[in-house]
Amino acid sequence: MYILGISAFYHDSAACLLQHGQILAAAQEERFTRVKHDPSFPASAAQYCLAEAGISPADISAVAFYEKPFLKFERLLETYLAFAPRGFKSFSSAMPVWVKEKLFQKQILVNWYFKSASWTVVTTRGFRRSC
Repeated sequence: MYILGISAFYHDSAACLLQHGQILAAAQEERFTRVKHDPSFPASAAQYCLAEAGISPADISAVAFYEKPFLKFERLLETYLAFAPRGFKSFSSAMPVWVKEKLFQKQILVNWYFKSASWTVVTTRGFRRSC
């Protein structure tokens, strides 16, 4: 059983591949993009982990990421509301990133997986391999 761990969209995004609780490979995205503290989705780091283990995305049993984005977004909104209007400048700079990327981590991960594995979505519950 392979588990791919993903950390993304905050700072130092990374990927880690585990098999039966043992680390097979791990990498930070900044090692591939050469962008210090790269917060982007760690596609290159994940590809490296899979290549290092000699497996394809289809061999992954589970994918985990450390954050519950909607819960964090709710806490963020509550904090901004508690400090309104003083925190408006911070709020207005943070919201575009949240609305564009951070809230949709799962969808970005699913899109990467299907692109990498050459899978297509048939229904919301079933998947079919494309040729």
